Amino acid sequence: MTGPLVLIEPYANRQGGHHQRTLVALAQARPGSLVIAPHGIATEAARALREAGAQLVTGPSGWTAGVLLAAARLTAGLSAAGQCLLRSRRWPRRMRRLSHQVTLLARCFTEGAALRSARRLEPDADAVVILTASEALHGAAALLGGQPHLRFVHEAVTTEDAAVRLLGQLARGGEERVVAVYPTRAVADQFAAAFPDLPAVVGCFAVDDGRRLSAAEREGGRAAFDIPAAEAVVCLVGGWWPYKDIAVIDAALARLKEPLHLVVTGSPLDEAVLQRWRDLPSLRVHTVPGPVSEAVLRLVYAAADAALVTRHAGTGKESGLVMDTARLGVPLIVSDHDGALTACLRGQPWALAFSVGDPAALAEALHTVIRQRLPLPGPDAPGLLGMRSAAGQADFLTHTFVSLRSKES
Repeated sequence: MTGPLVLIEPYANRQGGHHQRTLVALAQARPGSLVIAPHGIATEAARALREAGAQLVTGPSGWTAGVLLAAARLTAGLSAAGQCLLRSRRWPRRMRRLSHQVTLLARCFTEGAALRSARRLEPDADAVVILTASEALHGAAALLGGQPHLRFVHEAVTTEDAAVRLLGQLARGGEERVVAVYPTRAVADQFAAAFPDLPAVVGCFAVDDGRRLSAAEREGGRAAFDIPAAEAVVCLVGGWWPYKDIAVIDAALARLKEPLHLVVTGSPLDEAVLQRWRDLPSLRVHTVPGPVSEAVLRLVYAAADAALVTRHAGTGKESGLVMDTARLGVPLIVSDHDGALTACLRGQPWALAFSVGDPAALAEALHTVIRQRLPLPGPDAPGLLGMRSAAGQADFLTHTFVSLRSKES
């Protein structure tokens, strides 16, 4: 099947990231696809989608979708106000969680509005997919939207409390019109305990766009940061979110005994930590304020001898940064926080793993890269990590959706 898809991305308004990259790649693989971005879309992604011939919708289509999106914006506003009011830890945990429960409801309304628009605008699509779906109220979204669909659930940020759980149980019948797509087995296992009856498959989210870094780009990356070809460079990409172990990087860099360049980009960053790194005698820090465009991101990776990825133990979500290294052809220094990922990378000369939470082990890995550059990942690296081509991903989604439709019939 090679027909159009319906691709729903509630976070398309955010700049950069592999969510937007996958959205664009799928639209390019299936010309004429309908892209629904209920909260708007970043300029760079919008331009690429129009060049791919996609239909781009940033508002509700139809009265029902309009009502649902208005409800989503109202509840999102209430959630934001509640988070501001209850941010102090003096409030009981149940009270502080209340605003996050309202966020789950707002996301459900948003998904329902987008699905209603999809049903109205492209009723014969090969597949309807929410690329970044909420971790809760799966059946409710399907019932509100009146549309069977696939939903990529990347991680569990907030679990359902009693009131939201009750809403989910009331809408349990809608789960028969949904297939959850989990990017890793660890995420699938986590959700299987919370939603044992929700149909699900496991499939990598990131896609291989075939655009590996060229030799000219690598030279240009070094020139952009004024780094001599003979000096070692490691890049640290992405915002410093709680699941990233910045503390172990901080302690490891303090142990450096040989010179190293560190290129840092992302948002948010901690300026106090960056200043501490700038004061280290063996380290030269280059910062690129984020979020950044795809072109700038490629420049950062092109300058690096290796990308550094650290996570806290037990983090099992798909790492877009690890996927970036494989698809672009950049060596990798990575913590062994995820057993499945570590097993996948074992024996690969371009990937250097270190013990999670161990600054001495990370410092040793950095010294290894300083003394001897790692080989570049080969063209088989994306497949090793489970990545498909954009066309292959579109086919996977189409076949999964056909099975959902057949079961529904």
